[in-house]
Amino acid sequence: MSTELDKTVSQSTTGIHLLQLHDSPIMRWLYLGIGITALFMGILGIFLPVLPTTPFILLAAGCFARSSERFHGYLLGHRIAGPIIQEWCEHRSVTRQVKRWAYLVMSLSFGSSILIVPSWELKGMLVILAAILFFFIWRLPVRGENR
Repeated sequence: MSTELDKTVSQSTTGIHLLQLHDSPIMRWLYLGIGITALFMGILGIFLPVLPTTPFILLAAGCFARSSERFHGYLLGHRIAGPIIQEWCEHRSVTRQVKRWAYLVMSLSFGSSILIVPSWELKGMLVILAAILFFFIWRLPVRGENR
């Protein structure tokens, strides 16, 4: 596409090359479809407590890297998702702020769902899911700290 977009993508990745378009146009369309679906699911995950956001956004970033310079550049340039994706790609870690934000959003989301759901079985299931998700996020490495 444009060289300006190439500069933006290469500058935003600070030395790592994430964009590797697939040779086949059919596969690019398939990756693009999966990426858009994953992005949509990630956006839904912001509002639905059981649906995770971050894995779907990372999947979308990976699919866009194989299918579309435009969508890939947009996602990496996004003010919220971009730095999180870059941190994960470069260092396989998240920042302390991202962890705190995830804990806060999960607490509000699962807490309100547990209060609203009338069935004790569903409340128990939500508590178990929340505990698993809290443990998963707790295990994510934070850059600058020992693993």
